[in-house]
Amino acid sequence: MLEYFQFDDKILSHEEWDNFVDDSDNGTMFSKRRFLSYHAKNKFKDKSFYVTKDGKLHSIFTAALIEKDGKKILSSHPGASYGGFVYKSDLSFKDAHELVDILLEHAKSVKADRIQLTIAPMIYQTKYSDYLDFALVRNGFQYLKREVSSVVQLDFDPEQLLNTFRAEARTATKKALKKGVEIVETERFDEYYEILQKNLKLRHGVNPAHTLDELKKLKSLFPSKIRLWGAFHNNTMLAGVCNFSVNKNVVLAFYISHDETYQEYRPVNLLFYEIMKRYQTEGFRFLDFGIFTVAMEPNWGLGRFKENFGARGIFRDTFYKDL
Repeated sequence: MLEYFQFDDKILSHEEWDNFVDDSDNGTMFSKRRFLSYHAKNKFKDKSFYVTKDGKLHSIFTAALIEKDGKKILSSHPGASYGGFVYKSDLSFKDAHELVDILLEHAKSVKADRIQLTIAPMIYQTKYSDYLDFALVRNGFQYLKREVSSVVQLDFDPEQLLNTFRAEARTATKKALKKGVEIVETERFDEYYEILQKNLKLRHGVNPAHTLDELKKLKSLFPSKIRLWGAFHNNTMLAGVCNFSVNKNVVLAFYISHDETYQEYRPVNLLFYEIMKRYQTEGFRFLDFGIFTVAMEPNWGLGRFKENFGARGIFRDTFYKDL
């Protein structure tokens, strides 16, 4: 029998919660209390809950109650890229339906007008299952949006990696090597962030989702999981990417940026060539480049750029149900 309880750190500690995420089938960094703690304490109305089965921790759900357009929305945590239920590998078909029943019950208990959740793509699972997707749709949930995320499977022969790139990317990678570009893990966040800000302003007219201080705080919270990789020439940073090792299966390229002044060095191509090899040796199965659609509108150029490295698209789904 499944029972649920609203999260209270006096009963279930942050450590117990985070340990469950680590031991789960599909948990990610974004579901950890440690990750969510970087937000200001009263920024969100936390309505997370956990589920037990026969008295043992069975599943968790990070959530917050937000108000938008006059509606109260129980949302998978807005401070995370994705959420949904985190569960063990032995989740059964019946369990999935009971979890959705609990979600509906919880939403009513907090007087929500709508439930909205963005679930992690299937590659974040250890044992692939669509049980929860089925249970959501069967209970009247609909797709609010289906974004497409670019993913590279890290199942290549390292000696043949370059041959999996499209011709344009192969040529650019070889050019970067000839010009003496070096790829190293670095702590030079200030330089990187300056490039990132300038790049986003120039290309999209926006600022990064995180401030520099927030990014540094996250790095301090997850020193071995959040890693900055830089492309350098004569000690000058030409490009960088901040990677989040989100769980044991997937590394997420969170922010990719380069200094337009050094475009001729083609540093980004070499950056991902070296990163893919490195993370494969560390046991990761996928590199997630992130979405190239926003509200289901494609950025065609960004999609093509990621395909140059052998990326293919998978769904990052957001479900909703009005109550």
